[in-house]
Amino acid sequence: MLLYTLKSEVKESINYEINLKKTIGLVPTMGALHQGHLSLLKHAIIACDVVWVTIFVNPTQFNNKNDLNNYPKNIDKDLKMISKISKNVNIFYPEISEMYNSKLKSEVYDFENLDKELEGKYRNNHFNGVGTIVAKLFELFKPNKAFFGEKDFQQTRIINKLIEIKGYKTKLIVCPTVREKNGLALSSRNNLLSLKNKEKASVIYNKLVYAKENYLKIPFKIIYANCKKEINSITGFELEYLEIVHNETLKKENIIDLNKSYRIFICVLVNDVRLIDNILVK
Repeated sequence: MLLYTLKSEVKESINYEINLKKTIGLVPTMGALHQGHLSLLKHAIIACDVVWVTIFVNPTQFNNKNDLNNYPKNIDKDLKMISKISKNVNIFYPEISEMYNSKLKSEVYDFENLDKELEGKYRNNHFNGVGTIVAKLFELFKPNKAFFGEKDFQQTRIINKLIEIKGYKTKLIVCPTVREKNGLALSSRNNLLSLKNKEKASVIYNKLVYAKENYLKIPFKIIYANCKKEINSITGFELEYLEIVHNETLKKENIIDLNKSYRIFICVLVNDVRLIDNILVK
């Protein structure tokens, strides 16, 4: 297992791998790794000749300084977790200055309003930050395949659009969400929850399942009201949004068309820790 901190070192290794016609797989992360990240890594190892994991907390995708400052970090634990899966994985762990030089600013992209829905309504400029760092990584690694989790489904739609905008040859692989036994989607932010709140957070997935089972039977306004009442009755919990949207455009539609595919998205704040999840309904 090799650890790189400089882009120049990575470029040299990538050029060598490209000359050998190796299939390059990229697993971008912000560290604080969990079994969801390791699932992405396992998929990449199966599908690719060479696998790179990046560990970088990207400041330009945070619109809340407290969220950035409180984001969990544990590089030593991350490296141990990766090594248990494979000792042949390459790791890129750069400083902020290495990725942004003196210009700590995100690019502005036309994501055709994909960035204006759901998380985009509450996190100003978040997806421009995501697009900026993913573009930097794709241009550095030139990956054949990049692996992201379904939990961040809106992000995967944004990255697909970025690939289209930039003309990258990278294939985006979306891997299934990995969950706790109680249904809570694994997230690095779960580390910020108390054990009691982590158990109580099972309500998030439970309400997604409830919404999926009833969206054709009950008006969605009533589903939303029922979910909000139950979630907000838990001390420290607040439902920020619960929406059923078109699976591709992420837009709400007034009438459900049985010939189309939909997905339900949810965001719950637990003592200001932001937890998101989603479920495919059709």
